[in-house]
Amino acid sequence: MPIRSKVVRIEYGGGFSMRTKNEALMQEIVEEVDEFYSLRGRTPTTRELADMLGISHTTVIRYLQDMDARKMLDYDNGKIVTEKISKSQDGTVSVPLVGSISCGQPLLSEESVESYIRIPTEWLGSGEYFLLRANGDSMVDAGIDDEDIVIIRKTSEAEDGDIVVALVDNENTLKRLYRDEKKRKIVLHPENPDYDDIVVDYCEIQGVAVKVLKDL
Repeated sequence: MPIRSKVVRIEYGGGFSMRTKNEALMQEIVEEVDEFYSLRGRTPTTRELADMLGISHTTVIRYLQDMDARKMLDYDNGKIVTEKISKSQDGTVSVPLVGSISCGQPLLSEESVESYIRIPTEWLGSGEYFLLRANGDSMVDAGIDDEDIVIIRKTSEAEDGDIVVALVDNENTLKRLYRDEKKRKIVLHPENPDYDDIVVDYCEIQGVAVKVLKDL
């Protein structure tokens, strides 16, 4: 990737005037978003875009809103779609990446959406999906390594043997589900012999893993 010089802008009084938008900056925003998408397969967050441009987060939001009104791009609820990106997204769907999940010890659930990633529709069936970033090594024998992105189908039901997102004591974890009918227990089994089973009376199933992404 060629090294590009960064334009540093000095702002006064809370940013650029809404009445006198910088047309060159608008074009630079489009170019930065397109380049980011081509390299990472997703669009930048507004904070990432602010850092890339060397301007405030508030200014980025104002520009994106104005550019959306001018039909220069689509900006809705943190999602940025340029004309170039829109043309490249046929056959894909935007899926939210929601925090991280533990593959070692349970990790406190994170509610905020980090970003959106385009996923081919052929990888997904019916239903609602979200993405989680694996954290830890307890599922390595199932092919899930630290920092992998896991596609999760949102559901409250799962079969024995499914890899699930389970909520235990307000913390979530990614493990293989088994039911011990004799002891009336739920077993959350790690796919790594260095870890012990998590055995509980009850857990809430938040989703079932359907695919692991290793090349993002």
